[in-house]
Amino acid sequence: MAGGILLIVSGPSGVGKGTVCRYLLSMSDTVKLSVSTTTRSPRPTEREGIDYHFTSPSRFKEMIEEGAFLEWAIVHGHYYGTGLEAVQNSLFYGEDLILEIDVQGAVQVMQKLPEAISVFLAPPSLEALEERIIGRGTESTEKINSRLTTARQEMESYYLYDYLVVNDQVENAAELISAIIDAEKCKVSRGVRPPGWGGERQ
Repeated sequence: MAGGILLIVSGPSGVGKGTVCRYLLSMSDTVKLSVSTTTRSPRPTEREGIDYHFTSPSRFKEMIEEGAFLEWAIVHGHYYGTGLEAVQNSLFYGEDLILEIDVQGAVQVMQKLPEAISVFLAPPSLEALEERIIGRGTESTEKINSRLTTARQEMESYYLYDYLVVNDQVENAAELISAIIDAEKCKVSRGVRPPGWGGERQ
């Protein structure tokens, strides 16, 4: 039986990855979200173990040395990483797992696990992306400008992904990604067979 699907949902800062993934999780009882580890401080609405595992830079570096991450990157001066063991366990037990990660991390995972399915989440326009980043109102002007510069660079990486989904409306984007998961689970290359089919393909 085919194992679980590892789905990368990535894109530029401010595109709404977290919002789309949360809506996607509300649509399905079988899809799980991988909880990343970060060294940045929690935002007001974020909870430990739900949104992120928050840790210190020194502990994060120790985890790198221990080989604890499938991928890790430094984004806007903070470390972010995906725990390797949690991903392996989910896929082994047939769970469909979403990695909501930045472009740097997505490229690492695609190189290490070519079977992963990758979705690039894009904004309707660069102007809309700028409005979202500025509209957060949680960061200084300097950090906002840094995020805008990085986001423009990340937009150029879309061609590395399997799928491109425009986040014009959260519900539409989530439904498209859900359809991608369904289609991938039906692929013959994943070992799918007709019901009751016991023989090997000749």
